[in-house]
Amino acid sequence: MLLTHKTHSNFSQYGWSVATVLVSAAICFPFTDLIGYRTVSLILLMVVSILAMRFSIGPVSVAAILSALIWDFFFIPPHFTLTVGHAEDALMLLMYFIIALLNAILTNQMKVYDRIMRRREDKESTLRLYNTLFNSLSHELRTPIATILAASENLASDKHKWSDEDKSTMNQVVHTAAERLNRLVDNLLNVSRLESGHLVLKWDWCDVGELINTAALRLKPDLDNKSLDIKIPANWPLMRLDFVLMEQAIYNLLHNAATYTPPGTRIVVDGAYQNHQLTIRISDNGQGFKEEEDLLRIFEKFYRPAGSKAGGVGLGLSIVKGVIKAHHGTIEVRNKPEGGAEFILNIPTGQLLRPTVNH
Repeated sequence: MLLTHKTHSNFSQYGWSVATVLVSAAICFPFTDLIGYRTVSLILLMVVSILAMRFSIGPVSVAAILSALIWDFFFIPPHFTLTVGHAEDALMLLMYFIIALLNAILTNQMKVYDRIMRRREDKESTLRLYNTLFNSLSHELRTPIATILAASENLASDKHKWSDEDKSTMNQVVHTAAERLNRLVDNLLNVSRLESGHLVLKWDWCDVGELINTAALRLKPDLDNKSLDIKIPANWPLMRLDFVLMEQAIYNLLHNAATYTPPGTRIVVDGAYQNHQLTIRISDNGQGFKEEEDLLRIFEKFYRPAGSKAGGVGLGLSIVKGVIKAHHGTIEVRNKPEGGAEFILNIPTGQLLRPTVNH
């Protein structure tokens, strides 16, 4: 199938090359006396140069040969013969043919070199991403697993008689580590589904207030001396969304705010609903983003601002963007003038939304 497609593509290039030269020559022919036959050679050479930027070496070579023959037969005196009347015209025809072919060959070599450089850059980029992911995962996986193993071994040990309070504390430690591990696995699975194109939304009528409160409930253990203020009106109508994915996106944003802001930070969730357009704002009064680059790249996979708190692999916000995009919405981030960061989600809902199926 691939070979057949490639063959059809090559035939198409040959067809377009021949047709373009013929059309260009036909347009120039009535104006030969006005512009001169030597000017026509420059026009045809420009056409071949443009074809060389788009097509492979074979079709461009055919275009170069065909244009030289057409120029000789129709434009160089005597007309309608391949005979060249003057030596300088013969030399010019030869130079035209050489320049056209060299142009095709050199342009093709440049495209080959460009492809090689792109592949090399892609490999280097992939290697950097792999190293980043491997190093982050090594740390992120090792920490909760080591915590769970140590706590479970202590609980199972017969050497100590643990009090109920100690057992409760260790159980909480195990639960927290398991939640961290589960969050990492969820993010990896979600980013895999988003990139593979196999993410199919399960549309349903949702209560946005319940959705945000569900995410906030999961966040409670991570607030760490920070306050969370939810200001979602109770009179909002039900909105057609994928509850699970949207709840995960809201949680990722809240978790990001809770993780990267100092103690005492106030996190606020509010929004608006108008003309079937849902807007959710998640803001804080922390330090915001220090660099302009952070605002531009914060939704990229594996990107973490310089000096970020240890932990995380840089997938949470890229998943948020993917989920919002799957809902046909947009997300933006900015630093607030009074200090802190603000994420703004805009999502079309209700009758403006239609399910989509990825093939």
